Amino acid sequence: MKYVIKTFYSFTQQPQALLEARKETLQKTADEMQVIGLVILAKEGFNCTLAAVDETHLDALIEKLKTLLDIEDCSLIKRSESDKRPFRKFDVKVRPEIVTFEAEDYVPRGPHRHLSPDDWNSYMAREDVVVIDTRNDYETQIGKFKKAIDLEIKEFTDFKEKIKALDTDREKPHLIYCTGGIRCEKAIFEMEAQGFKNVYQLEGGILNYLEQHPNKEYDGECFVFDSRVAVNQNLKPSEKYSLCPQCGDTSHIEVMCLKCDEPTKLCQKCLDLAQNQKELQTCSSNCRHHYKLRPDKKGPRQKYFYNE
Repeated sequence: MKYVIKTFYSFTQQPQALLEARKETLQKTADEMQVIGLVILAKEGFNCTLAAVDETHLDALIEKLKTLLDIEDCSLIKRSESDKRPFRKFDVKVRPEIVTFEAEDYVPRGPHRHLSPDDWNSYMAREDVVVIDTRNDYETQIGKFKKAIDLEIKEFTDFKEKIKALDTDREKPHLIYCTGGIRCEKAIFEMEAQGFKNVYQLEGGILNYLEQHPNKEYDGECFVFDSRVAVNQNLKPSEKYSLCPQCGDTSHIEVMCLKCDEPTKLCQKCLDLAQNQKELQTCSSNCRHHYKLRPDKKGPRQKYFYNE
């Protein structure tokens, strides 16, 4: 079974009082159309990743979303496909911001210094540019642009202090990027407020870049916020990375579950801890619990929804 996945966002003001009602309408419509995914609603707009087996149903829900929120246009829609089910269900969350930055005044009104993937490549070839990754450290660990500075961010809200502390010539061109573009829409305002003179953002983020220029200036894979964990250079679900069953971080070290002999992947941190806490070398919380109770007895092999 193949799923079509589409990711996009829009900064379009929404009446706060109507967000809950719109949440209910979207939930009902998605259930009827068999669309899964996540929509984040806020008074500044929406951010979503949607998936369905039937692409016509997916497109119909997107049009319903745009009509319901009175949106004529939205960001570039990033499309990919997956044999893995990317979400368990459809969910709508109402939040203060569609991307948490604790800066509700930073709301773009149309494109703001976007670079197409072709123009991005042209800038990357210059000696005077500074490339900055605005993503979290667990994302940059599995892939980033060549020459990019990793700010080692734990949460996106850390970006303000990290960029303030960066020792760089603020007159030079600075290129910023993220997964799909939305974080850069706010990060660019912060950089301009701090005195950076020539900041440009990658239109559509890494996902748009890889669609047009795989295996060029970007090294590794791209973390995504669903059960695929990451996509490769051809936007296919990662075969290397998964989520650590113990802590939820990105993992790629293959081991056998001590309880059920199911192949699984642990992160380095949990694998190190498993030297003394053997129950951590298991494929699930269920196996961890039962191994701790009866380490001498094997259990039935586990199965996860995203492997179906």
